[in-house]
Amino acid sequence: MSKEFTESWEHIGELIGKKDIDGLLLFLKKLPVSEIAWAMANLDEHLRGELIELISPAEAATVLHSITGDQAADMLETINVREAANILEELPTDEQVDILSEVDAGSAEAILSAMPAASARKARQIMQYPSDVAGGIMTVEFLAYPETMTVGEVFKDLREHQEEYSDYEVQYAYIISKTGKLQGVLRMRDLIMAKPSITVKSLMIRNPRFVLVDDPLEKLIGFFEGNNFIGAPVIDLRERLVGVIRRARVMESSAERAESSFLHVSGIVGGEEFRYMPLLHRSTRRLSWLSINIFLNIIAASVIAFYQETLTAVIALAVFLPIISDMSGCSGNQAVAVSIRELTLGLVRPREILKVCLKEAGVGIINGIVLGILLGLAGFLWKGNLYLGLVIAGALALNTVLAVCIGGTVPLILRKIKMDPALASGPILTTITDMCGFFLTLSLASALLVKLV
Repeated sequence: MSKEFTESWEHIGELIGKKDIDGLLLFLKKLPVSEIAWAMANLDEHLRGELIELISPAEAATVLHSITGDQAADMLETINVREAANILEELPTDEQVDILSEVDAGSAEAILSAMPAASARKARQIMQYPSDVAGGIMTVEFLAYPETMTVGEVFKDLREHQEEYSDYEVQYAYIISKTGKLQGVLRMRDLIMAKPSITVKSLMIRNPRFVLVDDPLEKLIGFFEGNNFIGAPVIDLRERLVGVIRRARVMESSAERAESSFLHVSGIVGGEEFRYMPLLHRSTRRLSWLSINIFLNIIAASVIAFYQETLTAVIALAVFLPIISDMSGCSGNQAVAVSIRELTLGLVRPREILKVCLKEAGVGIINGIVLGILLGLAGFLWKGNLYLGLVIAGALALNTVLAVCIGGTVPLILRKIKMDPALASGPILTTITDMCGFFLTLSLASALLVKLV
């Protein structure tokens, strides 16, 4: 990081304290986007509010565009509703919705009520849908014209609304019927080359590909992977055009879901966590998972207590117990990751539990035998006891098969009962692989105890 931008939040704080608006705007323009996010994360909360109040709504919108939704929501909640509405008005509707979704319901409604009616209507149109379906990630800023309109009339509309349309990502216009049903897609290059007197209906591409407003993210990912489109029209159940969804937005939502899944697997519950958030808020999110996990670990550890006599007689087993449970857990986590990924992409359905189990069992048998032989050989070379090696090898092989079968199927079962696979799969897998790993190792050792001592 360059020296000029080191401790940039401190310089921003000084400029705010001096009410040096010109200096503040100049400094913000010099900062890279990533630096603005870093500076806002380190800036005191009251100073973030003062910053937004000092600069114009358009300039404040630029700052909000550069930071996370949580940060933006926090900043808006420190200022009055009217100012917040003016700032959001400067952002595209989909970004407005991203920020409003992080604000509490009462504040969000107050801000929407303070916005111009047309803007609020667009935002509410998107907010009525879940964030992981087409309606929740579409944009409602697009060009649509009746099929009876002429090319000349379209050009007239473009000239009269050039300021409004300047923020649109215009490569296509959509042609609709009198009732708003999607009829076709019009390429702008075809429009430019056409005679003013002909209708857009004669130029449009008929029977365009589309997505439904309630299509889930998995289906949208598959749609864009199968079609090399920049965007696609979104229609409702009555075939009316309600929005446009862009490939980039779908890929962004897919990445956000993957990040959320990673946080859940890591034990961060309740959404994103950043270190600028309140201490107790962050602590509670982590404890909600850790407090459950401690009880699950006690259940697994109880198996050792049951076989404590065997463990006392063959103390070498204590060295291998954590290795067996850890290696099996790693294999199971690989299966969990594949299942969650396939569920996300729509490549597997929750009802295909047996199919997934059989496919994972094949991998588990091969990997379990190989890993078991390696660990068993280590045990034999260490203690010179063939039966110790066989116990260790057998336990790891069997537990690996069990772990991958559980890891592959648990996400499907959880999805089927409407639970988050990313959140619950980890604790369940860890508890079962630990408990079964300890049980298999110690029960096999108990059966061969006379050969081990």
